[in-house]
Amino acid sequence: MPIEILMPALSPTMEEGTLAKWLVNEGDTVNSGDVMCEIETDKATMEFEAVDEGVIGKILIGEGTEGVAVNTAIAVLLEDGESVDDIGAAPAAPAKAQEPAQLAETAPAPAATPTPAAPKSGDGTRLFASPLARRIAAAKGLDLSQIKGSGPHGRIVKADVEGATQAAPAPQATATAEAGKPTLASSPGADAIAKMYEGRDYEDVSLDGMRKTIAARLTDAKQSIPHFYLRRDIHLDALLKFRSELNKQLEPRGVKLSVNDFIIKACALALQQVPDANAVWAGDRMLKLKPSDVAVAVAIEGGLFTPVLKDADMKSLSALSTEMKDLATRARDRKLAPHEYQGGSFAISNLGMMGIDNFDAVINPPHGAILAVGAGVKKPVVNAQGDIVAATIMSVTMSVDHRVIDGALGAELLAAIKANLEVPMTMLA
Repeated sequence: MPIEILMPALSPTMEEGTLAKWLVNEGDTVNSGDVMCEIETDKATMEFEAVDEGVIGKILIGEGTEGVAVNTAIAVLLEDGESVDDIGAAPAAPAKAQEPAQLAETAPAPAATPTPAAPKSGDGTRLFASPLARRIAAAKGLDLSQIKGSGPHGRIVKADVEGATQAAPAPQATATAEAGKPTLASSPGADAIAKMYEGRDYEDVSLDGMRKTIAARLTDAKQSIPHFYLRRDIHLDALLKFRSELNKQLEPRGVKLSVNDFIIKACALALQQVPDANAVWAGDRMLKLKPSDVAVAVAIEGGLFTPVLKDADMKSLSALSTEMKDLATRARDRKLAPHEYQGGSFAISNLGMMGIDNFDAVINPPHGAILAVGAGVKKPVVNAQGDIVAATIMSVTMSVDHRVIDGALGAELLAAIKANLEVPMTMLA
């Protein structure tokens, strides 16, 4: 019987994707493990492999189609003895999903969670919403009939409900003067904003999956995470001298350490020195991690990735440098696998190379903190002898989730990072 090949879930949070490119044609024979197509998620472009063997009988979703929901049939595979004429006889219910082997091995099976019944609008017609969107809406007490869906055919997806807030019940109409007064909406909609710029020259840029995800996650992070900020100035002269000496010795091996490599190592060691700060928020509890898994923000066209360097405290500076270069290159090509940019307890965002002196970063949940790193700048300082001398100073700001890390604990963590960077030789001990 013909097998429907379904749009796979290439990450635990994926709800829809873009079918970027077909690598097979109708009539081609495929074997298990053959790459059939490339699929763009909100973060990466990934290859999708066949699990079964057979002949591609019909391609249902064309190249470049956006917003294809997970478990939507994208092609039909014919087994031995079947023809295209058999496709119409294939039952719709027992469709067989082609799950990639990589995901089957690395992603844990989701826990069974009751899915709320399909919602309906006020006039009784069904509202189309993904199961995840319905669960989030139920948890937040949201009325789905008041939310506009951005998915295919107006389907309400996760991003639509994550940033939504519970609407207050509409007041009963009265004969008082209050009934006629206009009310202010919490924020203007897209059409209302567009009207403000009528007659002005602008380009309407639609949001891709990555930008939608960034907008939803960081809006939720800023609204739901109680941020507080700790700032320190770090003297870099000893580190810059030490780095120069190391790079001369490493030059025959083709290794060149960056200041960012030292920052990664300093943060990883600090998480071991202050283990209570190596934690993440998990809804109704905290998870205290034993390894130092440090995420580093990498800017790419249209967004950013935060690849994670796992066990960073156990790796040499040269190993961290090589791994970071590889992750950054593949991030810019959108070739990272989900397990390479998910997880970690602490993040680093470095805008110093762009000339930014200091800034405040938004925590990327579930991380407990993120370090915003500014540029190293020559400044006059007073030394231990009371003399005014020139020194290279780097300003850093640590944004902290107060649910996980209290003020004194955060100050202890930042002090450990500062000490590691100002006496870099100790990071090799």
